[in-house]
This record gives sequence, structure tokens and C-alpha cells, in this order.
Amino acid sequence: MPQQVVLIPGDGIGPEITAAVVRVLEAAEARIEWVRHAAGAEALAPEGTTLPDALMEAIDEHKTARKGPITTPVGTGFASVNVALRKSFDLYANLRPTRSLPSLPTHWGDIDLVVVRENTEDLYSGLEHEVVPGVVESLKIITERACLRIAEFAFVHARQNKRHKVTAVHKANIMKLSDGLFLDCARRMAENYSDIAFEDMIVDNTAMQLVMRPQRFDVLLLENLYGDIMSDLCAGLVGGLGLSPGANLGADHAIFEAVHGSAPDIAGKGQANPTALLRAAVMMLRHLGQGDVADRVRAAVEQVIAQPALRTRDLGGEASTSQFAESVVAALA
Repeated sequence: MPQQVVLIPGDGIGPEITAAVVRVLEAAEARIEWVRHAAGAEALAPEGTTLPDALMEAIDEHKTARKGPITTPVGTGFASVNVALRKSFDLYANLRPTRSLPSLPTHWGDIDLVVVRENTEDLYSGLEHEVVPGVVESLKIITERACLRIAEFAFVHARQNKRHKVTAVHKANIMKLSDGLFLDCARRMAENYSDIAFEDMIVDNTAMQLVMRPQRFDVLLLENLYGDIMSDLCAGLVGGLGLSPGANLGADHAIFEAVHGSAPDIAGKGQANPTALLRAAVMMLRHLGQGDVADRVRAAVEQVIAQPALRTRDLGGEASTSQFAESVVAALA
């Protein structure tokens, strides 16, 4: 019996790569029934809101969603739909795996690490106001509850996936109270997982170490803003954002997405790489207990990327979004 999943195409390149993913999953015989809803700019004009009630009710009912990229206006306009969804459904854990592909050589060789990012608070929450003209205050809220549960998530994920080390990333040398609390919670949680090695590292040093010797890392545990920045850095180590998937996970709900944005400059041109969203779909399939389909999709995507002529432009090929998807479909046969 198919499982119902909310499908949010997004905007910019979102509808194109969403169509590619739907095509591939149908060919792979994924046991999914899509429940389509709009969000962001696509919903604003007809619905008067970026997050219509029908969408929120559907996510609440079906528990799982697959979301295309949604534009967040810079400096003006509506607030981030991504942040609002994470807060609304308490999707406290942002999981972003970074794994190199054998057929795409990089300067750093084989890389296989995971970014675990706290997803609900910190500076990334956007709690800010103008104190007086010319003076803006942005609030960094860090709570013991959020720090403990994201630390526990990181250690549980490490244990369940046979990973060996968790690195807590912070700036507690300067922000002794906020980042100090985060670090203290990570250290306390580490005491419950003696089978998992633990270390902590200042965020600027982490950035340097990632570009010098990324293989020394396994699971990176970070606050919200650091996690957003570092996960993009990690994506660059393995070929770029076009390859990088993400999952927003809570106790009851999950939303799967690509790490990259909506890329309006290439929207409608058929140039977007759907790989990140396909890899996110693989994560979603495993979450839904469809590991057999996930394995087939993952193998087909890697088989296509291994052939330079079938790659999209960002990976040095000439294939369009739909051509890439059809190549994956052919590899599934």
C-alpha cells in the first residue's frame, strides 16, 4: 500500500528538479502517493500566505514531506519558509550527509562525514529588531533543552550508523555563556556514549581543518548558524551543492530537501542538477522503510554520474535536468 507524502515543488528551479525526482521514483516503483501543496512565493498570491493552512494540515497528517527549494528574499519581503516549517513542526535536527562519489575525483579523496545541525534556535532564528535608527539587535537564544536533544541525536545517529566520533563545534572561548552551554551539554551527553569518541573544536579551526584534512571528521555537531555555513563548506569538498541532500527531523515529522537554494538565474532553462534532491529522496525512502527502493535509486544515480557525458553542466556535462532524470530511469531498468 503506498505511503502518502506531501510534495512541495518550491520555486525557481524547484518545479524542474521536483518533476525529475517524481519521474525517477515512479520508475523505481517507490510505494508513494504524492499529496501536492504550494508554499512560499508560489502560494503567496493565490492564498495570501506563504504557508497555507491546507499545507500545514497535510504535513501534520501525513508526517513526511519532500520539499523543493523555496526562495527567501534577501533583506526584505517575507520571512524564511524553511525556518517557519522547522519551528512549526519542531524539526529540531538537520541532518546533512557529505559523501564523495567515486566517479567524481576531488582534491580531498574519499570523504564520508555527517553534519548534525540544531535547527530551531540560535542566531539563525532571525529574532532581531531595530533598537534605534542605525542600531539593530539580533538575539542568539541557546537553551539547555535544545542542546541536549541535538547532542543526543548526534550520538544516537553515530551509534546506529556505525560511526565512531562526534565533534562538537563551537565558539565557547568568546561566547562563554551561549556556546558554553552548548559545549557543556555535548560533553554531558558524551558521558552516556562511551563507545563513541568525542572531541570539541572551535568553529574557525574546524573550517580550516575541513579544507586541510576532512577525513579526520566523522559526525559534526553544530549550532544552527554554524551548521548552515559548515554544511555548505562540506558540500564544496565533494562537488558542490548540486550533490548535497538534507533532512529536517523531529519526533513526529520529517521534511526532506536539497541543501541548495532556488537558483532563479537558471530557472526554466533545464540546467539544474536534480542529484541533491534525488539523494534527499533516498534519505526519505529509508525513513519510510523503503530501503530496497532507496538502494536502487542510489545505485542508478551513481551509475549515471559515473558517465561524464550524462552529467549536468555543474558537473562538466551537457545533460539537461530531464535528460539526466531519464538516464537515471534507464539505469533502473
